[in-house]
Amino acid sequence: MFGKRFHKDGLIFGVSMNVLVLGIVSLFADMSTEMVYPLIPLFLVNALGATFIDVGLIEGVAESAASILKIVSGYLSDRFGKRKSLVYAGYAIAAIAKPLLAFTTAWQQVLAIRFLDRFGKGIRSSARDAIISDSKSLGAGRSFGFQRSLDTLGAVIGPLIAVALFGILSYRGLFLLAFIPGILATALVVFFVKETAAGPRSKQLYKVSFRSLDANFRTFLLGLGIFFIGNSSDAFLFLRAQNLGVPTLVVPLLYLFMNVIYAVSAFPFGIVSDRIGRKAVLLMGLVIFFIVYLGFAFASSALVIWVLFPLYGLYYGLTDGVSRALVSDLAPPHLKATAFGTYYFVVGVVAFPASLIAGALWQTVGPTFAFLYGAFMAVTALLVIGFFVRNDRPINT
Repeated sequence: MFGKRFHKDGLIFGVSMNVLVLGIVSLFADMSTEMVYPLIPLFLVNALGATFIDVGLIEGVAESAASILKIVSGYLSDRFGKRKSLVYAGYAIAAIAKPLLAFTTAWQQVLAIRFLDRFGKGIRSSARDAIISDSKSLGAGRSFGFQRSLDTLGAVIGPLIAVALFGILSYRGLFLLAFIPGILATALVVFFVKETAAGPRSKQLYKVSFRSLDANFRTFLLGLGIFFIGNSSDAFLFLRAQNLGVPTLVVPLLYLFMNVIYAVSAFPFGIVSDRIGRKAVLLMGLVIFFIVYLGFAFASSALVIWVLFPLYGLYYGLTDGVSRALVSDLAPPHLKATAFGTYYFVVGVVAFPASLIAGALWQTVGPTFAFLYGAFMAVTALLVIGFFVRNDRPINT
């Protein structure tokens, strides 16, 4: 039965062995991350006495640093024809960072550790996505959807572990436990992922600028930049849930439900994008995001939160893998890792002001305005992408 799932060219579920292994790597890595991620903002506020602005600063610095590093690592990956070494170094750094949270006594220490963790993510992501893009699968949407689905399966298992063990281990014990799946992810990369990049290329090819990328791609990045400057860290979703009366122990369960929807939807929506085009699927995701943020803005009871978190998972399923597949479509063949790095850079460079703005709005005028701001920016981005980004042609007919 299992053998019948292999494609005649040696693929499984329509994806190459590298994509399969990197999907499993992402599962373990995200299991490690999501055991602790939904608890970090609660730990900061409840245990370390951090303010909402402090939370916004920490998340903004962490995500922005990661994205700046992604363009550097993407450039290096293309320039020297090496992808795998960047991938396993990034996973190793992130695995080492998480248990350090167990020894923190001040929010500034958490800031440093979150920076280290995101440093690892920044080093690995562009090179990893270039390996996925280089794979001989049945479509980029399928490849990225498959990887995102397994990644998010880890994000389902991680919160389950947190809910099951929080009463026994509490915050610091879970931070220590997160090291185990993180180091397993690193080992899988070292032993089972194969290098895909060609050898070093001419330096002339690596005078990289926005002009070296497709004009349609640049417009796409502009729309994403507008969207993400209103898309603050998910940490604010956890704080909003607690603000509406959801107990701390239950917050990871909400996150679990969100990631179940994300995990089961990313792969099929990736396949759909291969057939009908990326843009239509991406715009549907932005509409869902707008609805969800309006819901968080005006929610008045914890019951509504149980609907909004799964809907937010659907937004991720519609957009996360599909946007990466669109990058793969638009990138020049010799600058794929650089294009991914540029994409991550644009997304990440606005993460810092996005989280700071959300934290400041929450602190000064309340959570309603923080989420309304995000909803407004989503509509603006939807209009830019909808009217000014050319519709990509379906890959499979």
